[in-house]
Amino acid sequence: MTAATSQKDLVVLTADKNMQFAVRGIVDRTRSLHIRPIDADFHIHPERHPGVLGSSHEFLRGFLQSHRHAIVVFDREGCGEESKNRKDLEATVEDSLRVSGWMNRAAAVVIEPELENWVWSDSPHVARELGWTTGLGNLRVRLQDREFSFRDDGKPSRPKEALEAVLREVRKPRSSALYQSLSQKVGLSRCTDEAFLKLRTTLQGWFQED
Repeated sequence: MTAATSQKDLVVLTADKNMQFAVRGIVDRTRSLHIRPIDADFHIHPERHPGVLGSSHEFLRGFLQSHRHAIVVFDREGCGEESKNRKDLEATVEDSLRVSGWMNRAAAVVIEPELENWVWSDSPHVARELGWTTGLGNLRVRLQDREFSFRDDGKPSRPKEALEAVLREVRKPRSSALYQSLSQKVGLSRCTDEAFLKLRTTLQGWFQED
């Protein structure tokens, strides 16, 4: 077996466990993504969001020969460079990865403002996965009653705090398994978040169906 054929398809570096499970759930949905099955490894940066931003190229240097592609994912909120927009942050990381040897084989995905923005799709699966039953009323109305505002795209302006408020009300713990379950069940075509769309497009470009 040659070095090329023994390579794995993808290494994914995320800032925390919740993000890792969410991305894993998406990567596993090959039929919905219209891509071939991916042989992927997942890792968490010990320095979380600032670490992924500042040293993902160093963390991933050891995977240059063993993996064909790399993706790094982190939140803009909490990365230490919140004054920069997500596209500039992505370009900074991708430049470092390119110089370190990945060339055009790596991509950075920066979520604006944070991972929970992906949760708030208009899919009916969201309420069900969060444990919000019909007897509790309309989820959006309840959040508005709790003084959560919504952006033009229909997502809460404070997505993480909104999620935590819902989970407290239904007495459900916030867990990595919840993020993975949501990413496995919510329709991928329903998510309009730009960072998610970049992740989807990148996977489709790299791993086209045979």
